[in-house]
Amino acid sequence: MIRQIAVIGTGTMGRGIAYLAAVAGYETVIHDADAGALDAAKASIESTLAKGVERCKVTAEVSAAATARIHLSPDLEPAVHGADLVIEAVPEDVDLKKNLFSQADLFCGEETILATNTSSISISDLSESVERRDRFVGLHFFNPPHVMKLIEIVRGDRTSDETVAEAREVAEAMGKTAIVVRDSPGFATSRLGVAIGLEAIRMLEEGVASAEDIDKAMELGYNHPMGPLRLTDLIGLDVRLGIAEYLSSTLGLRFDPPELLRRMVADGKLGKKTGEGFYRWPA
Repeated sequence: MIRQIAVIGTGTMGRGIAYLAAVAGYETVIHDADAGALDAAKASIESTLAKGVERCKVTAEVSAAATARIHLSPDLEPAVHGADLVIEAVPEDVDLKKNLFSQADLFCGEETILATNTSSISISDLSESVERRDRFVGLHFFNPPHVMKLIEIVRGDRTSDETVAEAREVAEAMGKTAIVVRDSPGFATSRLGVAIGLEAIRMLEEGVASAEDIDKAMELGYNHPMGPLRLTDLIGLDVRLGIAEYLSSTLGLRFDPPELLRRMVADGKLGKKTGEGFYRWPA
C-alpha cells in the first residue's frame, strides 16, 4: 500500500505532483538539492491551496492537512528512504534521470515503486539504471497537474502487473483518469500532441494563418480546450523541440522539428517562462 510519496524535482511538474499527492492524503517529501528551490516549491503549493480554498475547490481543512503532509529534503537518501513511491520530475535528460534513479534505487526499500514523469523517453531504457525493473513505471502527468484529468501509465518491458495496478490506485486517489500504454516512442499522448503541435508550427511558418487563428481553429473547430501553439508556449518551446528531436530519431522524419521552432529556441523565445514564444506573456 502506498502511504508516502517522494517527488524529485521542484519545477512546474514536480510542484503540481506534490500538490496532488498531499491533497490525496499521502505523506509527501519533495527533494531538490537547491534549498531555495524547495522553499519556492512549498510556497507555490501553499498558494495553489489557498486559491483552491478561495474558489471552493478544496476546503480549509483539506488545505491545512495537505500543507502538514508536505516535507522538504535537500538530500536524496532521506527523501526516498521511507517512500513507497518515488516520482521523478526533472528535465528531459536521459543521463540526469538515470543517475537519479541509480542513486534512489540504493536508498529505498525493495518494494518501492520508481516512477518517471517523462513524456517521451523510453521507460525500458530508463529502467536499466535500477535493479528492480519490475517496480519501474512511467507516470506521465499533464500540465498543470492539479487541473488536467489524465495520467498516462507507461508499462516498460519488465514492469509487473502489480506495479501497474498500484500506480492506477494512486492516479485514482489523486482524482485522475488513468490510461495504460505500452512503452513506445512518445507513448500515446506525446506522440499525438507533438504531431499536432509541429503541424501548427509549420502552418504558422508557411503563413497559412496567424497563431491566434490556428489556435482558434482547434479550440472551436475540434473542441480542444487550448490551441497547440499556446499549449507549446506553456510547455516550453525547448521542451517541445527536445521531444520532437527524440521522436524524429526514433519514428522518422515526420517528426522533424520545423526550422521556425529551432530558430525561436536558439533566440531564447521559449514561451511563457521567458515571456515570449508564439505569444507574449506578462511577467
